[in-house]
Amino acid sequence: MGTIGVKALYLLFVWLISAAAASWLTDRKGYGEKTGLTLGLLLTALGLLIALLLPSRPGSKWRVDGRLPAWRPKRTR
Repeated sequence: MGTIGVKALYLLFVWLISAAAASWLTDRKGYGEKTGLTLGLLLTALGLLIALLLPSRPGSKWRVDGRLPAWRPKRTR
């Protein structure tokens, strides 16, 4: 059986989390999820940094709602 080391597993987690975070970030900045996913998958943590440095587009969620969205509980009827 082949086993991977702990470092390889941690690097895999960093790779996947940076891709997901960059995708969410670029979607909020108005560029779409695919741009961030591409940056995160190809450039890993550097891609996440690039997504942070991208300017937000006018009318994007980043400019309208702010950096982090306000958490509101769902209403039950």
